[in-house]
Amino acid sequence: MKHNDNFQDIIEREKGLNKSLKTSQLTMIAIGGAIGTGLFLGSGLAIGSAGPSVIVSYAIGALIALLLMGCLSEMTVAHPTSGSFGAYAERYLNPWAGFAVRYSYWFSLVCAVGTEITAVAIYMKYWFPTVPGIVWILLFSALLLYVNATSVNVFGAVEYWFSLIKIIAIVGFIILGAYVIVGGNQTNIGTQNLTMHGGFFPNGFWGMWIAIFVSLFSYLSIEMIAVSAGEAEDPEKAVPIALRSAVIRLILFYLLTLSLMVMIVPWSSAGSDKSPFVKVMEILHIPGAAGIMNFVILVAALSAMNSQLYISTRMMFSLSRAGYAPKKLGQLSKNKVPVIALSTSAIGIAIASVYSVVSPETAFVQMISISSFGAMFAWFMIFVTHFFFRKKWNQQGGRKLPVQMIGYPYLTILGAILLASVVLSTWFSPMFKDTLLLGFPELIFISVAYFIWKRTKSKSHDESISNKGPSL
Repeated sequence: MKHNDNFQDIIEREKGLNKSLKTSQLTMIAIGGAIGTGLFLGSGLAIGSAGPSVIVSYAIGALIALLLMGCLSEMTVAHPTSGSFGAYAERYLNPWAGFAVRYSYWFSLVCAVGTEITAVAIYMKYWFPTVPGIVWILLFSALLLYVNATSVNVFGAVEYWFSLIKIIAIVGFIILGAYVIVGGNQTNIGTQNLTMHGGFFPNGFWGMWIAIFVSLFSYLSIEMIAVSAGEAEDPEKAVPIALRSAVIRLILFYLLTLSLMVMIVPWSSAGSDKSPFVKVMEILHIPGAAGIMNFVILVAALSAMNSQLYISTRMMFSLSRAGYAPKKLGQLSKNKVPVIALSTSAIGIAIASVYSVVSPETAFVQMISISSFGAMFAWFMIFVTHFFFRKKWNQQGGRKLPVQMIGYPYLTILGAILLASVVLSTWFSPMFKDTLLLGFPELIFISVAYFIWKRTKSKSHDESISNKGPSL
């Protein structure tokens, strides 16, 4: 049996979505998802942990992301569908894997939507200190839910412009930062900051290693491109181009930006001092530096939230069409948008609204921990799925794919080992221990739910057969 026939039932059940996303929009969705608060805010956390060796941390994180995208692009070109890596896990591993990957990833995105909208409320306080945060949460949530409910074209266009603003800001920072280092006359700025204040590895190997986790959190969402491939005009052509350019741009942006940051702001004052972005603008006497930066960070949060709403909706749609969630969630509006799945994926906004009123401080960190576990689990399962995908694809004589993961199976295995090692290390880090403390029970809960669902389904199947009576 050829592979395409083998996968055809999944393609069939997930059809109906509007296939109109362009290559440029796909690239921007991937970049937009991954250049979020992770770079603008999370980088301070990583620098505080690793010092100048944060450059190595982000380079290792980039290697893991690069290997992941190699595996994912090969599978996406073979089977462009909205269920993406959840559907691949179901087909090439087993139904439990498909169920667990999609639900943990969906739950992770729902929590991430909550953290982004909570952040939006905080950023708006800069201009409107007296307006309660709940007002901004409700206003921006309504706006982005409208964008996602209208059509995939509107979503693609909005995300394109959001991402463009972020990219212009980062390129601007790289140019200005390079000018400050090369042409500026500041004695405390330059390459000496890479080795002063305790050397390149001030907190040793461990400090550098734990910062890889923050880098992975920053790169999260790059996998979104594979989910949006289900609505691409020409996935065979668009996906490989979009993936390649997204990964290269991301690595360049992150590594250049971080290298400039640690040269401009001594790492020891990275967390406590002003944002390195603001500091560069102040050195160059750019008026309203903090206000400009606040606007860019606000756009970053809205863009990430916009992408997360889109992807979580498609995951819930895929779960419904696979029979893992109520049928209603798989219904499409006249604009070919799964609107009921969208409203279900807005649960994170409701949780964030409650938390922002009750206890915003603890909620933010806890929601980040929960959301990162689900996404990291999905990443790990992408490597595992790819290992079995290529094996079966070759055995069953599948067509030669235009994109192939190099170094199979060694680089696929290397990616899985590196990722698992970094995530398991968080157990020994007080700051990130919640990731596994909350993540493993979540995975157990999802697994129990799967087996209950399976038993109920087989029971109802048996009953329907016995009700029909013996056939003649």
